[in-house]
Amino acid sequence: MDTGALPDLTTRDDLERVLRRFYRAAFADPLIGPFFTGIARLDLEAHLPRITDFWESALLRTAAYRGNALAPHAALHAVAPLTAAHFGRWVQLWRATLDGRHAGPVTERAKDRSQRIAVAMLRRLGEPDTGGGTGGFVPLSAVRLASGH
Repeated sequence: MDTGALPDLTTRDDLERVLRRFYRAAFADPLIGPFFTGIARLDLEAHLPRITDFWESALLRTAAYRGNALAPHAALHAVAPLTAAHFGRWVQLWRATLDGRHAGPVTERAKDRSQRIAVAMLRRLGEPDTGGGTGGFVPLSAVRLASGH
């Protein structure tokens, strides 16, 4: 595929569109969906501006986000443990949301950042990274998704 024809992520509006697509998939996902819909009962419309602030700060280098991204995940983890499989699925859905729709340096940074965030959160929550400390659960998850398992 010629990724040169695909737009990069360059604006807050781009990020919001990507996040809406991502959360549609995440809410429907049998592995991580229940965390969003049943446990956290995430109101996406209320929360989307804050999530967009986070990604805008991380990717477009703004100062939009002022918060602690770990805190809500730690609270959720206290109710229902988040594991490497959950974070791996989150990364794989994020990458799948970007692939085929966006390409460029910011898009690649978004993919890389998602894996680093997943590994860091997993460690900070005290859960083992089944990939030997490298985030190796992500490629395994991607292989499983691609093969339909």
